[in-house]
Amino acid sequence: MGHISLRIFNLGILLPLISSMLLVFWIHPKIVKSALLKDIVDKPDYRKLQKTPIPVLGGVAVYWGIVIGAGITSMVFHSHALLTSIVALTVMIYIGTLDDVLGLSPTLRLVIEILVVAFIAYMDQSSMNHFHGLFGIEKLPVYLSAPLCIVGSVGIINAINMIDGVDGLSSGFCILACVSFGTLFISANDGTMVVMSMLGLGAIIPFFFHNLFGKTSKMFIGDSGTLMMGMLMSIFCMRTLDNTSIVALRFPNIGVVAFCLSILSVPVFDTLRVMIGRIIKCTSPFHADRSHLHHLFIEIGFSHLGTSFMVLSLNLFNILAWLITYLLGGNATLQFLVVFLIGFSNTTGVFYVVRRLDHSKKPYRILAYLAKKSHVEVGPFYCKMRNFVDRI
Repeated sequence: MGHISLRIFNLGILLPLISSMLLVFWIHPKIVKSALLKDIVDKPDYRKLQKTPIPVLGGVAVYWGIVIGAGITSMVFHSHALLTSIVALTVMIYIGTLDDVLGLSPTLRLVIEILVVAFIAYMDQSSMNHFHGLFGIEKLPVYLSAPLCIVGSVGIINAINMIDGVDGLSSGFCILACVSFGTLFISANDGTMVVMSMLGLGAIIPFFFHNLFGKTSKMFIGDSGTLMMGMLMSIFCMRTLDNTSIVALRFPNIGVVAFCLSILSVPVFDTLRVMIGRIIKCTSPFHADRSHLHHLFIEIGFSHLGTSFMVLSLNLFNILAWLITYLLGGNATLQFLVVFLIGFSNTTGVFYVVRRLDHSKKPYRILAYLAKKSHVEVGPFYCKMRNFVDRI
């Protein structure tokens, strides 16, 4: 890790992290009350896992923390890219909120996502235009990099959106992603992306605790939040995979494609599996069902907390596998192959193997035992956390 001065640490890391966190803790209960008053809630049905209506404006609380936190940080940190990122997140929060409240067609959402990604690529002059040695490939021509950037970024946005199925999963994943990207950006001294990752981390942490432990303060992040956070992850990937990538320049042996894929492995691979499965069944790839990886753990009997822990552990395992491969001297291609194989195994492999397990055999009985142990909602620690979170 490069040398970081105390001033940069305070203003580029602690200031955005703490300001966005405190802002969301303050605004969250107010948005919950407003959503309940206006009946902006997610109501139970045959596909959903909650038993009572839950407010769905969590993304608005997260957005408040990111944007106001960015405003506070911008008083001492100036960056053009910070502005364009906030503009992109603003568009996504509006589109997601409209989708939560009124419902939008998938086509309209897709068109807007493409336009926002194109806006970021044009304004920041950053794109997924360089493989940095993967399979011996370096910079891509524009006629390849432009569609790759659009498809890749829109895919990431919708992958984050589609894993939002149980308490703590999407927010827990975003915490993991912001920490991972943020660590690399800090190491490479990419100031703008450090600030954005800390803003995202600080804003999502309070929501995570309310979503996972809250009862009266529980709120879903909704499409507004998942689309916005998906856009943020896309920005991180565009910045990391660009031919001017500070990360690639600072660490030339890092397989940046493999690094990004390892962080996004469960959302990307699970979404691809689900969408391909729907197409094979001659249904819309956007048709909601119960075929995601988190549904598998719920069917076994895991609690929401246990399901989120299991899925995030699979994702973390892939990040650690990438890191070990990199530290052992593996080149960009080997790093990618390791991440790809583990990502495929952790999603498609786990899903179909576990689905076919004999319930009377030991492997499945072990999973069922772990599922039973995951129900800690009546335990003293969980109850104390619930009372604490509902009071703040």
